[in-house]
Amino acid sequence: MTEKFETALVHAGRTGTKTYGYVNPKLTRGSTVLYPDMATKLALGKRYLEPVELYGICGTETHFALEAAITEIEGGSHCQVVGSGLAAITMPLLAFLSAGDHLLVPDSVYGPTRTFCQAVLRRFGVATTYYDPMLDEAGIAALMRANTKVLFTESPGSHTFEVQDIPALARAAHARGVKLFMDNTWGIHHFQPFTHGVDVSIQALTKYAGGHSDIILGAVTVNSESDWAILRKGSLELGQYASPDDCWLALRGLRTLSVRLRAQAVAALEVAKWFAGQAEVARVLHPALPSCPGHEFFKRDFTGACGLFGVVFQPQFNAAAVVAMIDALKLFGIGASWGGYESLVLPTTGTISRSAGTGVFEGEIARFQIGLENTEDLIADLTHGLTALRAG
Repeated sequence: MTEKFETALVHAGRTGTKTYGYVNPKLTRGSTVLYPDMATKLALGKRYLEPVELYGICGTETHFALEAAITEIEGGSHCQVVGSGLAAITMPLLAFLSAGDHLLVPDSVYGPTRTFCQAVLRRFGVATTYYDPMLDEAGIAALMRANTKVLFTESPGSHTFEVQDIPALARAAHARGVKLFMDNTWGIHHFQPFTHGVDVSIQALTKYAGGHSDIILGAVTVNSESDWAILRKGSLELGQYASPDDCWLALRGLRTLSVRLRAQAVAALEVAKWFAGQAEVARVLHPALPSCPGHEFFKRDFTGACGLFGVVFQPQFNAAAVVAMIDALKLFGIGASWGGYESLVLPTTGTISRSAGTGVFEGEIARFQIGLENTEDLIADLTHGLTALRAG
């Protein structure tokens, strides 16, 4: 019997219901692993690239339980948990790329990803080209070179929410032997990466998986043995490790992921539609709304949305007016991370870096994360904020 998502979340990474013991997998901390004899040590050593308790950095029962759960959510075959969402981006790039290689990255990418490409990868001899996230199959194929090894995607975009045509990009990549990476943090559960042609799927477990804004964690999932060999080897070579305490908290957070996602998706869409009806707003960048670039791909490829979206204000409202609005809000914290239970807001216009001529919007932009508060309360707070916007 194939289990539904909600059921899988409750049972993933556990030993089962008909066993003796506690409900939650235990928290295992440790660096040194002891062996009963040398034969056992040598046998485990031959499995070094597999999840095995050979040495602390190779992982513990807690790590393996979380990795099993994320593998199931992402629909892959293997998962490597790492210490942060950014590490989940940088580690596979270093594992799959070598000096002299070429990388394609969307112009809408998460800022620290761009920084890593411009600083570390450039220093190590990897060239990066930034492309329009809305390019079609032919457009992306035209940018590929003989030495292109990875096509990176982030769908929707980090601040401006462009939804990419992932199946088309996958066709272009695979026709040339290029690996397709995807930062799938926004689409956790709602986008099945491997059924759409993704080779390496990235999650910032800091966000919805943790769900309580109190951990830093990342995961990388693949769906082939050859990709797993590269990923696991790269992770061990780079000394990537995640705190077992954070892994245990992420496992606990996963158990309620489905109900939180559902509630926050409904609330966010309600607030986004409210924003769309306000005279002060030029456009709402919510993938479920036609005003968002790539909305047609969202309708085709996603089963739902999360609670994060952007708002473009009318051009007459400058940055100072948006700041006045944000400062007037009582229920929205000012914070860069998202995916927790609380509502957040962040002005994003000044933090958006572009180099391929994309991302031109009518006015100032702010990003909103809708939490688990009552939507009537949130809309009342935002109504007060728009009053401050007009006065600012």
